[in-house]
Order: sequence, then structure tokens, then C-alpha cells
Amino acid sequence: MSYRCRGCGYQSPKWLGRCPGCGQWESFEEAADPALAENVGGGDLPRPVSEVPALSGERLTTGMPEVDRVLGGLLPGTVVLFGGEPGVGKSTLLLQLASRLASQNGKVLYVSGEEAVSQVKLRADRLGVSEASLYLQSEQELLAIVRAVEAVEPAVLVVDSLQTVLARPDGGEIGSLVQVREAAAHLARLAKGLGMVTFLVSHITKGGEFAGPKTVEHLVDAAVQLEGVKEGDLRLLRCLKNRFGSTAEVAVLQMGPAGLTEVANPSMFFVSQDRAPKPGAAIVPVLEGSRTLLVEIQALVAPGGGYGPPQRRAAGLDLNRTSVLLAVIEKHLGVHVRAMDVYLAVAGGLDVREPAADLGVCAAILGSVRNRAIPADTVVLGEVGLSGEIRPVRRGPERLGEVAKLGFSRAIVPKGPLPKRLSLDVVEAPTLAEAMGALDLT
Repeated sequence: MSYRCRGCGYQSPKWLGRCPGCGQWESFEEAADPALAENVGGGDLPRPVSEVPALSGERLTTGMPEVDRVLGGLLPGTVVLFGGEPGVGKSTLLLQLASRLASQNGKVLYVSGEEAVSQVKLRADRLGVSEASLYLQSEQELLAIVRAVEAVEPAVLVVDSLQTVLARPDGGEIGSLVQVREAAAHLARLAKGLGMVTFLVSHITKGGEFAGPKTVEHLVDAAVQLEGVKEGDLRLLRCLKNRFGSTAEVAVLQMGPAGLTEVANPSMFFVSQDRAPKPGAAIVPVLEGSRTLLVEIQALVAPGGGYGPPQRRAAGLDLNRTSVLLAVIEKHLGVHVRAMDVYLAVAGGLDVREPAADLGVCAAILGSVRNRAIPADTVVLGEVGLSGEIRPVRRGPERLGEVAKLGFSRAIVPKGPLPKRLSLDVVEAPTLAEAMGALDLT
């Protein structure tokens, strides 16, 4: 015999007045341990791998190539955990996907536990969604959702959101760990049994992780997150887990009056259209998944106010890494920036965290200090070490190949392997001083 908390599912061999897991009082109830014999005899018998039939069935497409790039298509029975910050556009994107899936693959059931059907209809009208095979329901009871699935027999089910589903009347308040775990497990079993593609919307914690127990991420086949700044229109759809595809893909979307649309040319989306040379700006090819995106790193270095320590601000870049690069510039280039205010930003609102942008940050800072512009047809790429050397970066040749296709003619890169027959003037610089000399910023 054991005892389990109704609120969070914490188990104890003896009754406790207060749960150590969630702090609730008088929340423990008896939970009989299932006998091992009761679990014996169910399920399939072990078979040699050569005799197991291959998974059959065509993958469903969402009608949005950018999203299909991330998910890799949807096999029947696939369960997708879909997360994102409040207001980022989760419900908007899923309603658009539900409409396109309904037009191509049959019935789709969209269940909202947070909004009334009339509210979902308002969003549908704004997005131009009017598919007759798209069914809407406002429900929180798991049993009622299961009955709706049995009645409609949809090919795709969308549950928005998992934290609003009441799976057990005795499982604590709605949104508790027990409720979320039970709802996810039951919906996953239902999806597998019916061969029904299922999207489970999940809330995101302050730390940027999926809310609820970690077991939910293990239950699903794919986990994706929609990222972006609410004040901006850029959205990135990342794949964190995918049993049937790659996790190295990212979709670039743009929020507009008609919902989320695909960016036609994401590689050049973050670069100014005029591409006129400007002091304090450097173009860097960065990787988002397996895709090369060109970003413009901008720097403004100005004399300090003299009323305290110099200001250091970085939008879209790691501030700690920026401080290290400023120290490397002082040490190995003799450029004194310790008393100056330094402001850095990635144009377009993209977050760049990879070390391949180090050389671009240094070039932008030196360009602002010297008031010299880097030629518009030049890109810089490389990781800067503490001793002033420039190190190769991941998938450097592929990045240079994409740069050449986009019309750039010169690249400052570290020493390393280069792609063959590259229509690009590549300058290999082993040190930061040589790279800045090649850019005429010393």
C-alpha cells in the first residue's frame, strides 16, 4: 500500500499531512500498488527485428512547406507537443494548419479549453478559415473530448491546451502535474490506437521549458516550440524532438494581419535591402538548424558619460561573450574601449548565440571605433579565441557556398577546408589582427 498526492502525484509509503512536493495539506490518498501478476500476459510477444513489419502509411503534409521542413511530414498516429510563450501565435498557427490539413486530409477536430467556440470562430474569420471539414469544440473534460473524437472520427486532433484538460475528477486542480500527465498519456494512447495525428498545445514556464511533468515530452513523438518577440513580427519554429525526422531544422515565419506566413527568402530576411556600407555593421552567416541565415551585426561605440562605469548593452547577443571579445580587442589590437559605451544589436530581432559570430562582433566594434565601413559584398565568419586566434566553425564550407549563391563576393574566414569551385574571394586569417587588417580596420 502506498499514498499519492492528489495535487502533484507525489508518492509516499506512509500517509503525510503535508505533501513535500507541492505543499498541499490533507492531499494524500491511498493508492494500491498493482500486483506484478496483473501486468503479465498483455501486449505483443517478442519478435525478431527481421519479422517486424515496417511502419506504413503516407505522411500528411500541413500545406506550409516551412512547417513540413521542421516536422518532416506527419505519420498517422503522430503526437506533437506544441509550445510557445503567451501571445506568440500558437493558436493562430495551429488554426491555420488545421484548416489546411482539413482541406487535404479529411476531418480535423480543434478542441479549445481556453476559448469559447465563438471566440475561435472570430479568429477563423480573421484568418479566412472556412473549411467545412474543420470542426470546433470548446471542452475541458477528457471524457467529452474522447466522445467527440468517436463521433467525428477526425484524421487530425488539436487540443489547445493540455493544461486545461481535466483528466481525473480526483486528480487535483486543473493544470496540476497529475492532470497533465494523465491527459497526455490518454490522448497519446487514443492517437496511436486510431492512427490519428494529434497536436497537444503546452504552456511554457519562465525558464522556457514545457510546463508539466517531463514524462509528457517522453510520451510524444515530436516536440516543437514557436519562438519570437511579441513586439516584432518574426517567428521561428524549432524542433526539439522528432522520432520520425530531423531536429536540425527551423521554420522562419512572419506574423501579419492574415496570420503567420512563410518568409520567401529567409537567408536574406535579416539583412538590409539596400546593403549600403555603414560604419559599425558586419554581415555574418549563422546557422539556424541546417539553414544558413545572413544577419547584420550592428555596433555603436561612443565616449562614456563619465558618471559611472561604461555602458554595455547587447540585443540578440550574449553579453558575457561580448565582454570577453572587448577584452581580446584591447589586449591584441591595442584599441582602448574600456572607457567607452558599447551597444550591440542583431538587426531583425534574431538571437545569435553561436561563436561563429565572434569575428563579426569584433569587426562591427572596430568599424564603429574607426568610423569605417566594411564593403557591402563582404562577410566575416569565425570564432575568436582568448589568445587572438580565429578558429574554424561548424559547417563553414556549407555557409560559404550559400554566401556565394546570394551574390556576395568576399569572405574573411579562419584557415580550414574550403568548398571547391567557389565563386568567392576567400581571405583566410589565422589571427584577429590579420582579419582586421584585411578589412582595413586596424
